[in-house]
Amino acid sequence: MPDPTPYIIYTDGACLGNPGPGGYAAIVRQGAQEREFSGGFRRTTNNRMELTAAIVALESIPAGSQATLYSDSNYLVQAVNLGWARGWKAKGWRRSTKEKALNPDLWERLLKLLDQRKVTFVWVRGHAGNSQNERCDRLSVAAAQRPNLPPDAVFEAGEKI
Repeated sequence: MPDPTPYIIYTDGACLGNPGPGGYAAIVRQGAQEREFSGGFRRTTNNRMELTAAIVALESIPAGSQATLYSDSNYLVQAVNLGWARGWKAKGWRRSTKEKALNPDLWERLLKLLDQRKVTFVWVRGHAGNSQNERCDRLSVAAAQRPNLPPDAVFEAGEKI
């Protein structure tokens, strides 16, 4: 059984060009314990990095946990809070009859994690002085600048279609 102390999570994604080299970062706190996660890909998008940051953070906490996840990504927060992502999935990863939903591979992973955890998503204004959001921003930009980043294979394969 997971520790009942809720987790506080901050996430951010960055892209140097969109698409371009991208990075993600997360800070995961539970009580006095804090862990940081970051990484990147050689060619991706900012939205893929925002989603990846949330996925990596939630993968780091046990199923059954409670968490509040803070993000400056309206795409992420609204798609979860307003039920868009589950609606896209129900329609076969389509936003409408004519338009495909973007990033279904990452949404699928995120929704599975959310099915096993009680997570509240909270939007925070980016670059507005929130120290944890600012820290995630610095970590994600630094990750995007690392040499020899691995491929975001799903994104790169989709670009070639």
